[in-house]
Amino acid sequence: MKLHYDAATDSLYIDLADRPSVDSDEVADGVVLDFDADGHLVGIDIDHASQRVNLNQLVLDRLPSTVETIAAA
Repeated sequence: MKLHYDAATDSLYIDLADRPSVDSDEVADGVVLDFDADGHLVGIDIDHASQRVNLNQLVLDRLPSTVETIAAA
């Protein structure tokens, strides 16, 4: 899973899988779910992210794998 934030557009994309999206469904104003060819959720796109979620803190709790961080330049 990857989190991508674009400050220029204030959008957050949560990439849940390394499969292409073939269908999307806007479930709320500015919140779009992306699905693969089998109907599985592969991503979540959130517009106006800074108004909807706390971007100042990310808490990872009991994940069953390693965590990789990439600092922004």
